Amino acid sequence: MVFALAAVPSRAESRVKFLYDAEFLFYFDNKECDRSPYADSQTLTGIRIAPEIGAGIADSIYGDHRLMAGVVYLQPFGAGWDAGKLRLTAYYSFSKSGFSMQLGFLPYAKLIETLPDYLQSDSISYYDANIQGALFQYQSSKGFASLFLDWRGMPSPDTREAFRIVGTGQYRKEWFNVGGYAQMNHLACSKPYIEGEGVCDDLLLNPYVGFDLGKVTPLDSFSIRAGYMLGIQRDRAAGADYLCNGGILEIFLRWRFVGFKNSTYYGDPQFPLYAGYGSELNRGDSYYRASFYNRSDVFFYIYNNRFVNCFASANFMVSDGHFSCSQQITAQFLLSRIGQKDAAKLRTQFGK
Repeated sequence: MVFALAAVPSRAESRVKFLYDAEFLFYFDNKECDRSPYADSQTLTGIRIAPEIGAGIADSIYGDHRLMAGVVYLQPFGAGWDAGKLRLTAYYSFSKSGFSMQLGFLPYAKLIETLPDYLQSDSISYYDANIQGALFQYQSSKGFASLFLDWRGMPSPDTREAFRIVGTGQYRKEWFNVGGYAQMNHLACSKPYIEGEGVCDDLLLNPYVGFDLGKVTPLDSFSIRAGYMLGIQRDRAAGADYLCNGGILEIFLRWRFVGFKNSTYYGDPQFPLYAGYGSELNRGDSYYRASFYNRSDVFFYIYNNRFVNCFASANFMVSDGHFSCSQQITAQFLLSRIGQKDAAKLRTQFGK
C-alpha cells in the first residue's frame, strides 16, 4: 500500500500516513411475528466487529487517496465459534471537492444516507456490513447524489449470480427537499445451470418530497417524507410480470434522548416474488408484501454522540390487520468519528 501511494505525484506537504479505523456493533432484536403471514418470529443477537488498517495521502491538488484492508467478524450469542463468520474488507478510496469513490469491499457506513427498510431490512443490515463492488458519491450544501453496485453472488454450483445497482439523490433548499431512490436488482442462474432456474428482475423507484423542520420547531429533529413507490418484478422462467404501485409516508422525530419513527405504506403488495426467492432476491423488509403496512418505533437513546449510538427501541407493526412487535437494542461505535470534532451525532444503519 505504501509503495503504491508513493507512486502518486506528490509535493513536499503530501505525506503517506498510516490509517486505521474500526466499527463495533452490538445487536439484540427480538421479533414477535406469530400472527403475521409476512414475517417469522426470531431473535437475532450478537456482535459485529470490523477493524481496518491502511495508508493514504491528503493533497489539495491530487485529492485524498486511501488503501484500506481489514475484516468483518460476526459472532452470534449462544453459539460456538463455528457459527461465527469472517469476511474481507479491502477498498481503494478517492475524494476531492465533494466527490468520492470507493472500489472493493467497503462498509455500508460510507453511504451519505442510510438505506430505507424497503431496500434493506434491519435483519440483513446486521449481517451484510459491506458493499461488494463500487460506490460513487457527490455532496454539497445543496444536496447529494449516490450510486453503488453491490455484487452479491457469482454463478457457481452453490450460488446464483446476483447483484443490484442503487441510486439515490436529494436536493435541499432551506427546510424543503426533493429526492428519490432507484434500484435495479438482478438474480440469475447457477453455474452449471440447474434445471428450473430462471432470471428474475426487480426494479424499484421511489421519488419523494420532504420537509426538515428541526430548525423551526423546539425539537432536535423533525422530518417528513411523502413518496410514490413503483415496483416492477419479472420472473422470466415463469413468464410472469408484476407492476406494484403505492404511496409511502415517513416521519422522524427526536427530542433530547427520545425518538419516534413511523413509516406507512399503502398500495399494491410489493415483492410479489418473495414467496419463491425470499431475501435472495428481495433485500427489503418482507412486511411490504402487505397492501397496508405501518411500523411505529419508539426509542430511547442510552448514549449518543458523534462516534457512539446506543438505543433501545419498541417497534410495533400492523400489516393488513395483523399486529406484530419487536424489541431492539443496538450499540454502534465508529472509531474514525472520534477525531471529527464538528460531526453531527451518529445515526445508526437504521437511520435512528
